[in-house]
Amino acid sequence: MYQFIESKLNAKSIIILDGATGTEIQRKGVPMDNETWCAQANKTHPDVVKSVHESYINAGSIVITANTYATSPLLFNSLGLDNEFLELDRLAVEIAKDAVAGRQIAIAGSISTMRPIIVGTDQLDISKEWTESEATRLFQLKANNLKSCGVDFLMLELLRDCDYAIWASKAAIETNLPVWIGISAEKIKDNKLVGYSHPDCLFEDIVIKIVELKPAVINVMHTSPHITDEALKIVRKYWNGPVGTYPESGSFIMPNWVFQDVISPEELVKKSIEWKEQSDVTLFGGCCGIGPDHIKELKNALL
Repeated sequence: MYQFIESKLNAKSIIILDGATGTEIQRKGVPMDNETWCAQANKTHPDVVKSVHESYINAGSIVITANTYATSPLLFNSLGLDNEFLELDRLAVEIAKDAVAGRQIAIAGSISTMRPIIVGTDQLDISKEWTESEATRLFQLKANNLKSCGVDFLMLELLRDCDYAIWASKAAIETNLPVWIGISAEKIKDNKLVGYSHPDCLFEDIVIKIVELKPAVINVMHTSPHITDEALKIVRKYWNGPVGTYPESGSFIMPNWVFQDVISPEELVKKSIEWKEQSDVTLFGGCCGIGPDHIKELKNALL
């Protein structure tokens, strides 16, 4: 199935991605777990997870992302649950395959560097750290498991630092599956663009390290649509390959997304057209807070 996507990448054709998975699962009434966010839904509410994928397919997505972002190997390792994330990932890919039902839709396996988040905040609990060898082993475990489950490619998401992000990306690339890398940014008080929740790591430094890995696609994702244009300019300083955008909108207070001041579908379309014209973006979708209505508008406006 990836050949279909690759042909579009090579032709610089527009590719419509899906929107948020976890926040849509929440929106449909599934309780979020205080430690593992939306991960348990693969086991407790598979029908809801499937319906989220189907809603994006019906809206026009030709890529859906299995619900494997929150099954971060770092997060589950910190909880002593290494085997559980492997099983939850297997269930997630099965659900995604059922949703695709033989249609020409590619399935991405999401890999994140998500670590424990302090309940009631959006801040990482940095009391637990991993050595490079420990983290690499965990990322390899997840990447190889997703490959065995049958995803079409791997989607690194919300990369925001200069160590775990690189270790995770290298582990994914070692599988020989196509790898798309998503980098997330935020702006701090001195107007600098940094890795999301990582004021000590300049966004530009992350981009430089990611470009060296030569992924198939670089995405600016889980980034406010109001600073995505600035992030794209930095990416384009170093990267002339395919670029995608799938911003977030709203805010996070663990374990729930707050659907407040979410960008309208019409405004997202307007922004996306600007990104297309200014930074040659060809892949469009959404992250947290962005739903099927946004994806439908993107498809109607860009295709």
